[in-house]
Amino acid sequence: MSMESLLSSGLASYGLSDEAIPALMEFSRRLLEKNKVMNLTAITDPEAVATLHFLDCAVLLTMIDFRGKQVADIGTGAGFPGIPLRLLQPDFDLVLLDSLGKRVDFLQEICDTMLLRRVSCVHARAEEYAAAHRASFDIVTSRAVASLPVLCELCLPLLKVGGAFLAMKSAATEDEISCAKGAIRTLGGKIHAVQDYVIPGTDVTHRVVWVEKVSPTPAGYPRPFAKIKKTPLK
Repeated sequence: MSMESLLSSGLASYGLSDEAIPALMEFSRRLLEKNKVMNLTAITDPEAVATLHFLDCAVLLTMIDFRGKQVADIGTGAGFPGIPLRLLQPDFDLVLLDSLGKRVDFLQEICDTMLLRRVSCVHARAEEYAAAHRASFDIVTSRAVASLPVLCELCLPLLKVGGAFLAMKSAATEDEISCAKGAIRTLGGKIHAVQDYVIPGTDVTHRVVWVEKVSPTPAGYPRPFAKIKKTPLK
């Protein structure tokens, strides 16, 4: 099946419009071209990009309304899930944050050449950015960046009370979720939902852990990353 057909059927299964398919295909072309000279993705088959990247990310739009929201994508890498979300839904403000300058330069190039508006590409460490932008966002996303206790300390301080942290994970993360419950409470959150889904056009099952921000994060968090990594919250 062609990339266009995979995207069309997959987006339809989510109840999403197919208007962004040309833009998604253009992003794929630019991603794979840049990937020849820098390491952005291990997935290099266009059809696999359509499913394992784009349709995987698009599932978030079926879970929560992004329209009009302030959104941060932490550890975005090559722009996942942020860029596909932006292409599929243009009505929200997006920060793409990564600690590697070359990746941020690539994302800025994508935003400039594809005329993506309301997107800020930020080169910073997550814990430093979180300390400087507390309670600034309605939604925070992160995809395959770190263990859940570490992610929660980096991401929950960014959220306004009532906001949602959407952590994209593999399906076999029960132990990780269990280990994170104490950290989530400490940081002012609670698990709202754990949702498994099959990526359209594949037999791959992934998981979204939705953490709701229910109270302000205490002032001591996030800690310096060396401390977060050495002694994750329990």
